[in-house]
Amino acid sequence: MATRQTRTLAKVAVGPSVLVLFIWMIVPLGLTLYFSVLNYNLLEPGNESYIGFLNYQYFLTDPAFFSALANTLKLVGGVLVITVVGGTLLALLLDQPIFGRGFVRLMVIAPFFVMPTVSALIWKNLLMHPVSGLFAWLAKAVGLQPIDWFTEAPLTAICLIVAWQWLPFATLILLTALQSLDQEQKEAAEMDGTPAIPFFFYIVLPHIARAVTVVILIETIFLLNVFAEIRVTTGGGDATTNIPFMVYAQALLQFDIGGASAGGIVAVILANIVAFFLVRMIGRNLEA
Repeated sequence: MATRQTRTLAKVAVGPSVLVLFIWMIVPLGLTLYFSVLNYNLLEPGNESYIGFLNYQYFLTDPAFFSALANTLKLVGGVLVITVVGGTLLALLLDQPIFGRGFVRLMVIAPFFVMPTVSALIWKNLLMHPVSGLFAWLAKAVGLQPIDWFTEAPLTAICLIVAWQWLPFATLILLTALQSLDQEQKEAAEMDGTPAIPFFFYIVLPHIARAVTVVILIETIFLLNVFAEIRVTTGGGDATTNIPFMVYAQALLQFDIGGASAGGIVAVILANIVAFFLVRMIGRNLEA
């Protein structure tokens, strides 16, 4: 066991890093809280005035807020469904002794290293373009009318782009969990002649349930902050504006720093509420 002196030395060694991290977080948060109670417009420098919680009231009662909140939830839910289901299927495939499995694994994780802005541009101009995109070419090849994704189904298009980026993460986590499945269970199921579907639902799925929970927790925290894909593809709009993009538009398009700061605080509170419940959920899952 560590002695009292060792524990004290460890705290002293870690202390500077914790202090820097604390300052790194608390200074921007403090400034955001300060600006959120001011009537502060970038076009009127020097005319700032204290207005209390009016910025919060305006932000929370703005009809655009509820639309942005709905878009945020749809985006997070859609991406989670695609990545969890797709990641499970890919993990099951990569767990099989197929030819070129190492190369396939490398290709699967490749999208995770592409910057969000770059991937959004690739999907917008090379895949989803209604005239020259790959999807349009495939639709014409089978006699169908190409879809103008960012006009007819913009939020679905963004869900696909973001899911493509996060699918490797889900696949790797689930594949790691899948490979830890007891070989004796697999052999016993094979000897009993258990069909593939019951084997998956009664043996594999309970085993990877914790990994699925981890994927949902981590992805949700990051998906609440999706911005680049929306900015590059649709530039906002009622159908795709989420809360982070709404805060951006209020700050840098409408120059309302006070209202945007209030929106940022609301976004942080909502993200922490979601994270709190997800952490409790994963905690119960791990204790089970």
